[in-house]
Amino acid sequence: MATTRRSAQRVRRRRVPVAPYLFVAPFVLVFAGFSAYPIFFALQLSFTNWHGAGALEIIGFANYRYLLTSPDFWQSMATSGVLWLLVVPAQVLVALTIAVALRKAKFRGVFSAALIAPFVTPLVAMAQVWIILFDKDFGAVNQGLSSIGLPAIGWLTTSAGAKVTVALLVLWRTTGYAVILLMAGLSTIPSDVYEAATIDGAGAWHQFWSITVPLVTRTLSFVVVIGTLTVFQLFAEPYVVTGGGPFNATRTAGLYLYKHITNSDLGLGAANSMLLVVMVLALSLASIRLLRSREDS
Repeated sequence: MATTRRSAQRVRRRRVPVAPYLFVAPFVLVFAGFSAYPIFFALQLSFTNWHGAGALEIIGFANYRYLLTSPDFWQSMATSGVLWLLVVPAQVLVALTIAVALRKAKFRGVFSAALIAPFVTPLVAMAQVWIILFDKDFGAVNQGLSSIGLPAIGWLTTSAGAKVTVALLVLWRTTGYAVILLMAGLSTIPSDVYEAATIDGAGAWHQFWSITVPLVTRTLSFVVVIGTLTVFQLFAEPYVVTGGGPFNATRTAGLYLYKHITNSDLGLGAANSMLLVVMVLALSLASIRLLRSREDS
């Protein structure tokens, strides 16, 4: 009897609970079907010259060699890099300033709704508004410049102007979302930290630089990563506003990748996407490391 009881206890100890696995199974299945499998399939495609039909023909690293020696590929990466410099630092600075200003403001819910509105506005509609605003001859922006004696700028007809126009549209759409994230990060800072700093005689700037920035560094890192992903995936904004022009000045990495898809060069497109993932990952890690060094110091 005692032996039977001990055997039953050992069986109960060995019994593996099934319920947790059943609860997480839907997520695992969806992730495997819609994320993991496409990634591995794209990696496999990057070593082929597949055009959408027929058997996969392995061609080794030919796609990668072609892209890494292609001026068009590096031009698209350089364009995305310039847009990153125009968008991400400005987005972090503006978003942090607005978030700090709204930290103690009343009706924060109303402000939050107003800030998120550009993010949910249909992009194509806003792109058309942008085209009208930045028209060289009839746009409101150049009309404003001429009213104060400044010359008209070819926002959509020059390389520099087109990049700035696209960057401003991206900033307008995404900064509000960054503000919401930073407001959430600021809300986790205890108020007694600021009260202690005030008693010690610290001014507003010293409190901002020595308390606020270090304590929201992790949120800033997340904002930078999201901004980096947004810029290097840019497609709709330059496609609608400038069509990638003038003279391919706004042909981003996303637009160049789209060119491979429309030409049915799916193997080349897959290799392009893999290189893009590696570069975005490296840039994101470098940004996080830079911000973490500030947090540690």
